[in-house]
Amino acid sequence: MKHVMGVINLVNEPDDLEELTYFRCPASVPFGGRYRLIDFTLSNMVNSDIDNVAVFTQHKYRSLMDHLGSGKEWDLDRKRGGLFVLPSVLNEPTGISRGDLYQFYSHRDYFYRGKEELVIISRSHMVCNLDLRDAVRYHEDTQADITVIYKQTDEDIQGKFRRLAVKDSGQVTLMEDHTGRLRTNNISMEMYIMSKALLLDMVESCLAQGYDHLVRDGIMKNIDKLSVYGYKFEGHVGIVNSIQGYYKHSMQLLNPSIWRELFFQKNLIYTKVKDEPPAKYLDTAAAKNALIANGCIIEGKVENSILFRGVKIRKGAYVKNSIILQNCEIEENVIIENAILDKDVFISRGRVLTGDNKAPFIAAKTKVI
Repeated sequence: MKHVMGVINLVNEPDDLEELTYFRCPASVPFGGRYRLIDFTLSNMVNSDIDNVAVFTQHKYRSLMDHLGSGKEWDLDRKRGGLFVLPSVLNEPTGISRGDLYQFYSHRDYFYRGKEELVIISRSHMVCNLDLRDAVRYHEDTQADITVIYKQTDEDIQGKFRRLAVKDSGQVTLMEDHTGRLRTNNISMEMYIMSKALLLDMVESCLAQGYDHLVRDGIMKNIDKLSVYGYKFEGHVGIVNSIQGYYKHSMQLLNPSIWRELFFQKNLIYTKVKDEPPAKYLDTAAAKNALIANGCIIEGKVENSILFRGVKIRKGAYVKNSIILQNCEIEENVIIENAILDKDVFISRGRVLTGDNKAPFIAAKTKVI
């Protein structure tokens, strides 16, 4: 799709991930044993033959830049096009970061230089394996001004999202935040396809009226003036912008059918490569229904849990229904249930940490307990 450019918009992205985003933006939150949330959006674009992708950042993006690097893992380290990480531009007199339309305006040279005619604007907190080529074909066939990708679901969704009212013809007639009165099961996946010319026109006209939010001010307020269509996605989607959503969709990966759908049945999901030895299981180790990344050393018992790289579970320890991030150390005879431990957490001998499956116990990065 040489005529489409990708934009991953991290400006004003919903963030209720508590301790997990104290030191990083939601896009770089670890997920699924070895991935970051942004890997799904970025891989979807690359797998759809989009080779010009810009990431509009806002704050706490040091770990994101470390993860993305030159874009080599996604085959985006190119002489022309490739990956662009664009920093947030602050409002001069106040020093406050403004909305995404202001950021698009500040980096408008990026849009002018690109030869692509269409733009796909996406967020980073949608966990899915999606071929965007089908959505672009739908956008071109319907000759819509804007196409919104959505998922029809009766699932109880945690976190912030938008609902759509969609006619049988596919036209979107109303879009509301989850706090609104609209009651449909059409959930926006926050992916918008439009022409570059329309986007730049929207940027200029909204800013001239003092508005600076793309979806709220540019699309939702003009939905009766624009031709907005919805493209329904049939696959698995996880909305990860709250702790409950993170825990729920992480634990869903232990279901083999969801795991296969996300990572193998369609296209591959790429991430930063780190070479480590395979996980080591000692004589006292027992693991049941768990995702265990390479570099782990297991002496205790692990059940229904996800362990990231380099985690050490000592003898007599029991980890159940938990997510343990990179390089955590669990000492002897520790019991952990329904918990999320961020990177480099140390749990000393004999501790008992238990949370609820709807309100898991969370330990911030580098904490010693």
